[in-house]
Amino acid sequence: MLVGVAELPVIDVSGPPATFAVDIDRACRDDGFFYVVGHGVDEGLIGSLRELAAEFFALPQSEKARISMSLGGRAWRGWFPVGGELTSGRPDLKEGVYLGSELEAGDARPLHGPNVWPERPAELRAIVLEYLDRVTAVGQHVLEGMGLGLGLEPGWFQARLTMDPLILFRLFHYPPAEVDEMAPWGVGEHTDYGLLTLLLQDDAGGLEVRSRHGWTDAPPIPGSFVCNIGDMLDRMTGGRYRSTPHRAVNRSGRDRYSFPLFLDPGWDASVAPIALGGPAPPDDATSRWDGASVHDLEGTYGEYLLGKVSKVFPELFTEVVRDDR
Repeated sequence: MLVGVAELPVIDVSGPPATFAVDIDRACRDDGFFYVVGHGVDEGLIGSLRELAAEFFALPQSEKARISMSLGGRAWRGWFPVGGELTSGRPDLKEGVYLGSELEAGDARPLHGPNVWPERPAELRAIVLEYLDRVTAVGQHVLEGMGLGLGLEPGWFQARLTMDPLILFRLFHYPPAEVDEMAPWGVGEHTDYGLLTLLLQDDAGGLEVRSRHGWTDAPPIPGSFVCNIGDMLDRMTGGRYRSTPHRAVNRSGRDRYSFPLFLDPGWDASVAPIALGGPAPPDDATSRWDGASVHDLEGTYGEYLLGKVSKVFPELFTEVVRDDR
């Protein structure tokens, strides 16, 4: 049962990072989820993205399959059908397109390389790439405030983790659904893997957050992004910032669209705990959705991420990534 509506904080990030650092820090310690407004991303760009995504998802499945993820190879880009992505081993009731920074085809690292673009709508490529640039800048701005809130020196995140970040972006379409404990969610309970997620949601609603009060609605607020912190911030802060579980279901009776952008550490970055002083909360591994500890990580962020993503698309991982090593 859900408790409360719009209980998550709304933070204006239009000013310098120091003006919202305390608010960001409090939101990350309390909930791990918050809204940002005053971000400066043009409403016309956002409207175009929504319209073009809906136009693509309305195409026949045979046409969408021309940009299937199997064609994206190690870059892990392209379209998947409803039920094609797993959360905690169960198919999600959504379809989507995986996209990211437009990189060279010669980049051999998994999740790096060129995007796979549809022929229709032709304008989607330019709009997505502009949106990535704009929203990534917002994410870096939010991270700067977060670093100041943690008592770190200015530029700390960019210097150590996000000078060359891994930027992943998704177009998601959720058909209407009736959901109960035995039926699939649009996307089941999970946490995000990296640093910061900036989600553009439509007005259909359906995002639910497991806050300190229980499962709570995160309803749409016009002109906002929903932000949440990922596993790497949980690890870096010794659990002071929790990567909060969330899920989504479309009970609106119509199509739902959402657009998460993941601002993650660089692929080769080593994400280490930072000294914050004071006692850290106990490890919450036993109560996490995946039963895993984010504090036991060894190796680079890329290695951690690849292990996680392999469980989302296990067949594709076997066919494309493992066999290509």
